[in-house]
Amino acid sequence: MADPVLAIDLGGTLTRVALVRGAEVLDRAEAPTARNAGPERWLQDVAGLARPFLGRFGQVGMTVTGLVQAGRWQAMNPATLAIPDGFDLGGAAQAIFGVMPALANDAQAAAYAEWRFGAGAVQDMVFLTISTGIGGGVIAGGRLLTGRSGMAGHFGQFLSLPDDDGQGRFEDQASGRWIAAKAGMPDAQTAFATPQGSGVVDLSAARVARLAQNLQLAFDPVRIVIGGGVGLAPGYIDRMTARLTHLPDHTRPTLAPATLGADAGLVGIAALAVTRPTNKEEET
Repeated sequence: MADPVLAIDLGGTLTRVALVRGAEVLDRAEAPTARNAGPERWLQDVAGLARPFLGRFGQVGMTVTGLVQAGRWQAMNPATLAIPDGFDLGGAAQAIFGVMPALANDAQAAAYAEWRFGAGAVQDMVFLTISTGIGGGVIAGGRLLTGRSGMAGHFGQFLSLPDDDGQGRFEDQASGRWIAAKAGMPDAQTAFATPQGSGVVDLSAARVARLAQNLQLAFDPVRIVIGGGVGLAPGYIDRMTARLTHLPDHTRPTLAPATLGADAGLVGIAALAVTRPTNKEEET
């Protein structure tokens, strides 16, 4: 039996480290991310969390918020984590673990996990996560698309349309962070339970449904898998679906809820670490 992979998920809220084999998380540790501390401190915290697992894994994979290209890391939305442009994440992680880890954006890794082990059912799919922010990933022809600069799937960075609240990032007009602010609630989950908040959730779902329609036209996937704390909240996918029922079959997205939950990023980056030696084409 193959050795487990040390899988790391360094996010804006939590830093999680786990031993993963296939779709199974064998052991785990987590701690809050010290958001204002900077990447050197974040990696020190990763090393501390991973210490009990030393000697128990064969490969290392790390998934992070933001943009990863050729081992270097930078923020796409500094409101999530303020990452300095071009930080040498690969080199810093290699210095800790003695091996160059597989690196991927967190939503891209989650997309790969859902494709291989979850709702994607190993068919062409787009993954769309609606949470604090909005992100995603695309699997086409059995490949995780990363693109020229590693930005494939950064749907939350799309430009808002003129009938949205303003110009800027799409996630700033539809995400969980936007829902809470627009509804005047402490968080998006609270908004679902109040009449005022429910109207804001409806608007978010309508905008994300429009995004899904455009993604269907762009990639024509078998299904669009919806994840994230907002996307999987009761009724959100139903609100999206109601906005799509008028479309003809060939342009209407088939929506499916993600099945791997919060472990999708860990499972996905572990799978990418295992397939990396024979799957170099995934870098383009």
